[in-house]
Amino acid sequence: MPPTDASADSGTAPAADGSPGPGAGADTPEDTPKDTDAEDTLDLRLPDELVTFLAGDEPPPAEEDRPRQAAPPRLTAVPAVRDDLLDHVRDWGPADTPAGVFQLVPVRVARDLPLVARWMNDPAVAAFWALDGTEEVTEKHLDAQLAGDGRSVPCLGVLDGTPMSYWEIYRADLDSLARYYPARPHDTGVHILIGDIAERGRGLGSTLLRSVADLVLDRRPACARVVAEPDIRNAPSVAAFLNAGYRFAAEVDLPAKRAAVMMRDRSLCHLL
Repeated sequence: MPPTDASADSGTAPAADGSPGPGAGADTPEDTPKDTDAEDTLDLRLPDELVTFLAGDEPPPAEEDRPRQAAPPRLTAVPAVRDDLLDHVRDWGPADTPAGVFQLVPVRVARDLPLVARWMNDPAVAAFWALDGTEEVTEKHLDAQLAGDGRSVPCLGVLDGTPMSYWEIYRADLDSLARYYPARPHDTGVHILIGDIAERGRGLGSTLLRSVADLVLDRRPACARVVAEPDIRNAPSVAAFLNAGYRFAAEVDLPAKRAAVMMRDRSLCHLL
């Protein structure tokens, strides 16, 4: 479970020197009639060089003397494309929201690590994510998801072309969270943090949470519910989910926190 929210048959051949092979008679009885046809048989003899070679007295021909064979065709490896278990988050595309055009862009560590690590070191974020410290702390957290089976996809939230939030879209039904609530197949979970302090506390979180939930339900037909589990102490986060049309489902003790299980149901989207 990702951390708390914030705001994989050999026959016998004649001897090489022309002597009889095994099984041939050593002596021919004199009363055995001659094969008159043998006198008409050509006396075929292997070239001395080949006899010597077969006897093993010379090394095989040099590489340049061997007949050339066509090289086998080279197979061009097709790079593996990492997939996910969330119906291809990278292909979900943008969504129009009241705050502007928003898109979830899967994280690339080489590009995004400094930004995400900076956000994680904001005291208001660190209090609930506990990923503050050096960039290596954040990198380890991201790598664990990117090296997994695709059940969790870390993303940047890009609003009108500007990265301004960090998201984790994950399969709640395949997460350890599923042990703490009555999970259903394809339940999809979300974690969010707003990176820009100036964007907090003015309703942007609720706007994006509603838009992302609608995006999940639109792009994942098998998913009937979007699930979240913010820390119960994080009142602004809980309020943001409620304002985004999530309902409070339960309060549970998770290993790292006491959480409010929040749900946005497909069947209730027109009501909440």
